[in-house]
Amino acid sequence: MTGTLPPLHATFLENLIATLRRDGRFEALLAGGSLVHGGFDVHSDLDLVLVVRHEHHEAVMAGRRTFADGIGALISAFTGEHVGEPRLLICLYGPELLHVDLKFVCLSDLDHLVERPTVLWAENPDGIAATLGRASIEWPDRSPEWFEARIWTWLHYGAVKLQRGELFEAIGMLGFISEQVLGPMLHRRAGRPQRGVRRIEDDGPATAALRPLVARHDRESVAKALNQATRLYLDLRNDQPPRPTTPGFPELLLPLLTVG
Repeated sequence: MTGTLPPLHATFLENLIATLRRDGRFEALLAGGSLVHGGFDVHSDLDLVLVVRHEHHEAVMAGRRTFADGIGALISAFTGEHVGEPRLLICLYGPELLHVDLKFVCLSDLDHLVERPTVLWAENPDGIAATLGRASIEWPDRSPEWFEARIWTWLHYGAVKLQRGELFEAIGMLGFISEQVLGPMLHRRAGRPQRGVRRIEDDGPATAALRPLVARHDRESVAKALNQATRLYLDLRNDQPPRPTTPGFPELLLPLLTVG
């Protein structure tokens, strides 16, 4: 597979695989993200899963920064607690910049997955294939009730920031709502996994729906964007109505979405 990738990515993976072949602590190297979903290009990062032998997992986790430093010119690295994944090490390599996510798991962790990964290397290919064949694959799509329980509080937050004149806060909330609610619901409408606003520009109608939410640092522009976010949510909610809906909304919110 590495022969079909951009040279920077291919070289990194070839070096990593060579390292893993020499290191008896590892069983396999898997890849997810764009290598699974498609659209991989020179701008893509590498989403990698390193399968570690159970008896070595604790030691590898303790020394993962050193490991990451040994497979390339590491510029920076930090762990993934902020995305709920402490096994993840998020790395930036250089001087030609490359973003690489390294997740260190055991074979037993592969029973429940959010996507079916590509096997880049395995000490026992048949065994890894059998394990992945038994795995439960389910993208963590959110329910209509999840969106409904959150959207009005988040829109209210943006609206009160508008009224106070904290426009950067309101603009930030609009981006957050697009990523957490409206983008996923637009993907849902198109029958795709709910991947935030990833690749949303590939969908013309979805792009047209979200473009008015990109506000200028101007009270009227932010008010229009918040109103559009409200209307878009109500439209998308009709695809799969939650039970129940939140009483009093959007009517209670509307007075806060105007500027004098």
